[in-house]
Amino acid sequence: MSTPDIAISQRITTQRALRGRKVDPANIIFEIALILSLLTSLGFVILLLATVFSDGVGVFQERGFGFFTSNLSRIPEQAGIAQALFGSAALAVIVVLVAFPLGITTAVYLEEYAPDNKFMTLVRLNIRNLAGVPSVVYGLLGLAVFVKLLGTDMAGGTGITGGRTIISGGLTLSVLVLPIVVITSSEALRAVPASLREGAYGVGATKWEVTKKLVLPNALPGILTGTVLSLSRAIGETAPLILVGAFYGTFFTTGDTGTLGKFTTTYTALPQVIYQWATEAQSEFNVELTSAAICVLIGLTFVANIAAILLRNRYEKRW
Repeated sequence: MSTPDIAISQRITTQRALRGRKVDPANIIFEIALILSLLTSLGFVILLLATVFSDGVGVFQERGFGFFTSNLSRIPEQAGIAQALFGSAALAVIVVLVAFPLGITTAVYLEEYAPDNKFMTLVRLNIRNLAGVPSVVYGLLGLAVFVKLLGTDMAGGTGITGGRTIISGGLTLSVLVLPIVVITSSEALRAVPASLREGAYGVGATKWEVTKKLVLPNALPGILTGTVLSLSRAIGETAPLILVGAFYGTFFTTGDTGTLGKFTTTYTALPQVIYQWATEAQSEFNVELTSAAICVLIGLTFVANIAAILLRNRYEKRW
């Protein structure tokens, strides 16, 4: 019998053995348990979303776009989230300007330039550990460094960050998501095949040329996905903002504060407004308005995740 005939015979024998194998009860039970866990989780998520939407849809029907353009108010019928949206957008801008460049350049150094020794292994391990630290710890760090240390000068006046300002909040959130940006960017860089680097070195390219023209462009889809997802986490954080000065009050409601001036004065953000409204005694605040604001925050997070998926699918390369 020839070699192809032997291979076909072995394949047929294997298929018959697989079809005739007895059913493993433990495997079926485990698979059913996994499916039930998935359905239970989805059920809770759907129930939560349905409850929030049903409680908040009335606000959108009655107020329409006015809910997005109205300022904070103690009167439920007049309260809106315009100032909270501005605060969240400003915080997001600071995160993009601070965390993304630092995180991506750190990942490039760790993956392309750093020596492979015990010290760098310890650095990588600590970065991964920092990604799992509770957000309230970063809030305490921001309070100590950005509010207290950098918020006042030696004479007791206004310092670099100005104290409890959007700048302090944005820097705190930047530190919070920085390990995530480093990790996701490192994984994207590591996914680029080593054969590309070796081929470029073989034709005389330098380390910088290989990194700039081959590694970074091919790792861009993974880097974009990680950074967008980390930004969606940053805009949803509440605990760090409470510690570094976000509050619910007369946030530049006088109208005499310019756009740049708003970065050095009191501020609020959408998660903080949701937290405050949820603690109010009136049902108009702790049910309707809170649910409506939660719908907006979920919508922003959903848009960020959709953007990450589209960017990944648009630029992803399969090796």
